[in-house]
Order: sequence, then structure tokens, then C-alpha cells
Amino acid sequence: MARKAVTLSDVASAAGVSLATASKALNGRAEVKEETRLRVAATARELSFSHNSIARSLSRGRSGTVGLLTSDLEGRFSLPVLMGAEDALGAGEVSVVLCDARGDAIREQRHINTLLSRQIDGLLVVGSRTDARPSLGRQLGIPVIYVYTPSDDPADISLTPDNVEAGRIAARHLITTGRKRIAHVRGEIDNQASADRAQGITEAMNEAGLQIINEPGYGEWTERWGRSATSLLLGSTTEIDAVLCDSDQIARGALDALRARGRSVPDDVALMGFDNWTLITAETQPGITSVDMNLEYMGRLAARTLFASFEGEVADAGIKHLLCRLVVRGSTMADS
Repeated sequence: MARKAVTLSDVASAAGVSLATASKALNGRAEVKEETRLRVAATARELSFSHNSIARSLSRGRSGTVGLLTSDLEGRFSLPVLMGAEDALGAGEVSVVLCDARGDAIREQRHINTLLSRQIDGLLVVGSRTDARPSLGRQLGIPVIYVYTPSDDPADISLTPDNVEAGRIAARHLITTGRKRIAHVRGEIDNQASADRAQGITEAMNEAGLQIINEPGYGEWTERWGRSATSLLLGSTTEIDAVLCDSDQIARGALDALRARGRSVPDDVALMGFDNWTLITAETQPGITSVDMNLEYMGRLAARTLFASFEGEVADAGIKHLLCRLVVRGSTMADS
């Protein structure tokens, strides 16, 4: 008579923990105490429960497939999120089906229908802007996590960067380096990231008893706009000692304009951007200080949240704003 396969439930019961805790312990999740992790691991060895058994347990009664739906596969923001999500999903031995709707609602619905016909277990919806998008609703019958671009339905689960805090981080960094006459070169006027970053920058400046010295002006997310806006600033009578740009592309153009006017960075004028696009920030001279959105981490967290839903854990609904991090380079600190 064939021996009955040991399940994750068997391990959890023998170790005296919940099914979710057993899964987290065996997958190396940080929120499990070391004592619990060791006990669960020892129990799994005693019962001859292997890592492959975890994957079988998670996918039992399911297809073992997750959909990744994006609207901008070639985008600066979508790809890192997708890479992080795919890493986490691959570690769980779950197959991934990637679809690119290219910003077309009809194409998106067609992809959703195809994914549902393949009986996917869950769906990650990844966008390229932080402006809310229409919800897919709950009629799909599977867990859906919105990543970077949040859902407009507060009953959905969304993960997106905390751009307000990112603005505070950027302004506070410039202030701590002694800059007081800070200009802000903004991105697009109808973009939520621009609005949120401006809010955070204003709050941090107010805390220090300072104000942005230039009038609000919005433009494109391009080097051309960065050059143009910064040239206008330098051609005015306003003295500046720092330029804070809404993106690294804008900052790259600003750097060109500062050089053309003979301004040394960072000695005369400090410069920084947002997004930490290393193709730009790490390749200029000096390197550009930037605020990193932690996009790969966001993708991994989205995948883990999806896994947790498979195990019966329900994440809090609404938008979760994830912390960003400062990456200091030579454009703000001469010794960096």
C-alpha cells in the first residue's frame, strides 16, 4: 500500500503552528521567529516533507499559475516590478503568464479572459503611473493585487510608492547639506506622482522655515524639459543653490544646463532627482543623488501577498504606500 504523502498541514499540526506560519517558516519569511522556524524545519525533516512538497501543497486544487498583467511592458517602472514579482513567484515554483495590454482597455479585457480560461490562481495588475486605475471588480473569482498603479476601489488591495514621503526625503536631504535656495523642476501637471512629491517637498521645506524659490511650473518627463527649465532658472535674477527634479531624466537635462552656465555640481548648485534610474544616475559625472522607489521589492511583496491569500490570509484592503529610500551620489555630496 502506497504511503500517504505528507502535507504542509501535517507539518503545521505536528509543529503546533498554523498552516500559514508553517509555510512562512519553510519559505524563510522574516516575520517568523527563529525558534519557530527551527521547530518547523525540524518537524519537516522528521516527516520527510521537502521544499517541492511546499509547492505541491500550495498548488493543490489549483493550476499553480499566476497572471501578470501590465500596460507598459517596456516601461521604466513596470519592468523592475515584474522582475521582483517573477523572482518571488519562481521561488515558490509557480508558473507565470505575462500579458501586456499596452494601455488598451479592449486588449486588457481580452488578456483577462484568456488568463481566466487558463484557470490562473491569482492576478497581479501592474501599471506605469501612480494615478488610480479602474478596478477589475470582484467578479473574477480570484485574488487580484494592484501594483504601482493603485485601484480606484478602496475594497481592493493596492501597493504603490509613498511619493509624499519621497518628496520629504529629497527636500530634507538637500536641507541637511546646507541648501536653502532650492528650486523645484516638476513633471507633468496631471500626474499623481508630481502632485504627491510637491506636497512632500513643501511640507519638508515648511518644517525648516523655507520655501521653494521658483514659481510652480510643470513639463514633460524629459531631459529636454530639464535643460529648458533649468536654463530659465539660471537666466533669471533668482539665486539658487539646489535644483530638485521630479525625475532622473529631468535631472540629467538640468545637469547639462548647469554645466553650460559654468555652475559646478555640487559646489555651486546641488542636484537631485527621483526614481534612481541607474542608467542615468550612476553614469553621469557626478552621479545623481536620487530617491529610489524600491520597485523590485514592491513586486516581491505583491507576489508574497498573493501567496498569503492562497494560504487563507487576507491582507488589509486599500492602498498601501511603501517607503522609498535615498541614494546619495556626488551631485549633492562632494565626497560621495
